[in-house]
This record gives sequence, C-alpha cells and structure tokens, in this order.
Amino acid sequence: MYRFLLTPRWWGINLFVVLAIPFCVFMGTWQLGRFEDRVQSHEQATKQPDPSTRAAEPLDELLPVDKVTSGRPAVATGTYADQFLVPGRELDDRRGFYVLTLLRTEGGGKALPVVRGWLPGTAGSIPVPAAPQGEVTVTGDLQASENIHSNGVNARGGLPEGQLGMISAASLVNLVDYDVYDAWITLPEDEAGGAAGPDDALKPVPAAAPQGSGLDLKAFQNLGYTGEWFVFAGFVLFMWFRLVRREAETARDVALGLVPEGGEPGFGGAGEVSGASGDGGAAEDGGADGAAEDGGAAGGAGDAVVEVGAGAGAVEAGGGAEASGGAVQGSQGSKTAGTSHGS
Repeated sequence: MYRFLLTPRWWGINLFVVLAIPFCVFMGTWQLGRFEDRVQSHEQATKQPDPSTRAAEPLDELLPVDKVTSGRPAVATGTYADQFLVPGRELDDRRGFYVLTLLRTEGGGKALPVVRGWLPGTAGSIPVPAAPQGEVTVTGDLQASENIHSNGVNARGGLPEGQLGMISAASLVNLVDYDVYDAWITLPEDEAGGAAGPDDALKPVPAAAPQGSGLDLKAFQNLGYTGEWFVFAGFVLFMWFRLVRREAETARDVALGLVPEGGEPGFGGAGEVSGASGDGGAAEDGGADGAAEDGGAAGGAGDAVVEVGAGAGAVEAGGGAEASGGAVQGSQGSKTAGTSHGS
C-alpha cells in the first residue's frame, strides 16, 4: 500500500521534509542560544559595579568600546573645536537636543565627540552656551558610536547645517576634515558647561547601557523566533503525515474498486449511482423484450385463449406498461386472426 513512497514525486517530497525539519530545528536552537546569551549578559551586567563609580582612565586605554568598557569614566585633554546640535533627544520625558562639541586631543589631533549636555526645545531656536576656550581636560562616561537602532537616532537625513542625526564617527567624518574617534563621552553634572542664565543651563545626559547587555525587545524577539522555528518543524512533519495518509487511502479505494484508477476520492459514489441506473434500465429492457417475445409466440399459435394467457403472463413477467400494451395488442391480433380463420 505504501509503495507510492518510492515514486519520483514522493522522493522529492521526502527529501524536502528530511532537509526542512533539521534546518528548522537548527534555526530554533540558534535563536534560543541568542536569547540565552542576552540573559547571561544581563545577569553579568547586574552583578558588576556601576561603571561610572570606577576610577577614570585615559581614553586610549579603554578603546575600543565594548560591553566591559562602555560607561567607564574616560579622561581626555585637548581643545574644543566644531560644535553640532543633535535634535530629537528626550530627557525626563521632555523633548530637546544634545549639544555635541568635538575635542581635538593633544598629540595626533584626533577629535573626541563630547556631549556637553541637553537643552529643551527645538534645535537652532534657542541660544547654546559656548564651550570653554583653551586647553581643557574632561572626564566623561565612555559610549559606543550610535547606529540606526539606537534610541533617538535620525537616519533620514535632511537636517539643517550644524545639526547631526547620529553620534558616530561615520557621520562626523563627512562634516570635518580631521579624524574622529569611534566613540564619544557624556559629561557629568559638574562639567556640563556654563550658561548665560538658569533657563539655558545644560543638563547632563546619563550614560546608556551597552547594546545587547539587557533584556530589551530584541531579546524577546529571539525567544519568539525560537518558538516559530519549532512550530515550522512540527507543521512540516504534520503535512507530510497527512499527505501520506491521504495517498494511502486513495490507493486502498482503487484496490477495492471504489474509485477508478487515477480517480479522486469522493467520485466513486457517482459511479455507483450510474451503475444502478444502468442495471435498472437493463431490467426494464429485458422485461420489454420478454413481453415482445411472449406476444409473438402467442400470435403464432392462433389460439385466442392461449394467446390471452400468454399476454397475461407477459404482463406479470415484464411488470411494465410497454409489456402489458404489447400483450393486449397481441391478444387482439390473435382474436382477429381466429375470427378470420373460423369464417
């Protein structure tokens, strides 16, 4: 019954199932591993002391920025140069912008992006406190360059001159003619910068946790993808079993004669009804033929009584209106023939 599994069509189906199920299981396991890694990173981050409480270290010793050095206090010395405004940033549920100034460090003159603070309102519509002049030494919490997935980033472009949508070396290198560190720092409160009045004082921007170190939305997305891949594997196996069962039932029906070979399940009933109708028609035809033959025999004998009896017998044998009519006509013809013969 299951020999159909060896046909070329089923070889293709079986090969697809054999390859699809391990692939789905592998992808589900990989997504589960990603979720477990994020959970482990979150647990390790909670056990470590606050990076901002550690002793400050020179900037170059903390680069490149990773999950361990992100948030650590970094020290850099240089002079402030170009300044940019970063719009669309929120602080304490208020919308405003960052004030970012590039610090040209001593030595090679490579610039470090420094977020001196945050101001409420629309970028470019209010005055911004000027950066300190001359050589300064700053200490701030180290942060990795932003990307399109970072909070508050504007990757659409089209900003006015002097504004920046993303704090990253890739964005700044096209705006200045000197090298930029692939990192930035945010200054603590006591170094946020001066102000002309109490309303335009720069507010410090707290350091953000490194990406991938917490149970954020992406972590739960990995968990959801894990379930989806395992569901796909189960669905492939279920559909294969269902197709095999349907093919086996069709082969069994063909063997029993319920379905013509090459037919589909469910069409056998129509064939049986057609056959029944044909049998009925054959019976009726047989009855009529029998009536005609009996009528002819009665006409050949010439005896009216016998012919009438034969006609009656034909009526009983045929059981149909046509047979009865034939018998009556045969009887009348016999009577006429008998009368003519007697005369």
